Amino acid sequence: MRGNIRSLVLSCCVAMPLAVFAAPQQPDNTKTNKNNQPTADQQKETKADRELAEKIRKSVVEDKSLSTYGHNVKIIVQDGVVTLKGPVRSGEERQAIQAKAERFAKGASIQNDITVAPEKSNNQRSKE
Repeated sequence: MRGNIRSLVLSCCVAMPLAVFAAPQQPDNTKTNKNNQPTADQQKETKADRELAEKIRKSVVEDKSLSTYGHNVKIIVQDGVVTLKGPVRSGEERQAIQAKAERFAKGASIQNDITVAPEKSNNQRSKE
């Protein structure tokens, strides 16, 4: 009897964590990506579009004043149209990234879908 209880407890301890990891989780931006706006996997493979996206990305990554959020903004170029997506920490950061895109896009259309993420409270930080 005692061995059966141990086996039951052990199997529960092994199975419970697996069940937690097996549940699929939706990414934070699922609702945002359901509309017909471009996503990163739709980046065009024309040389001009790739080069434009690369120049903007390099400029964003080299700017050490931007937060990690700012460095991870999605930059999508389709037929010369630049789309910027993702959260940043401030309106100033949003404007700085737009300015970088404008500098390289030279008159091309820029769609700025960058959002400003709310600040985390101390209570939210302690849970991470």
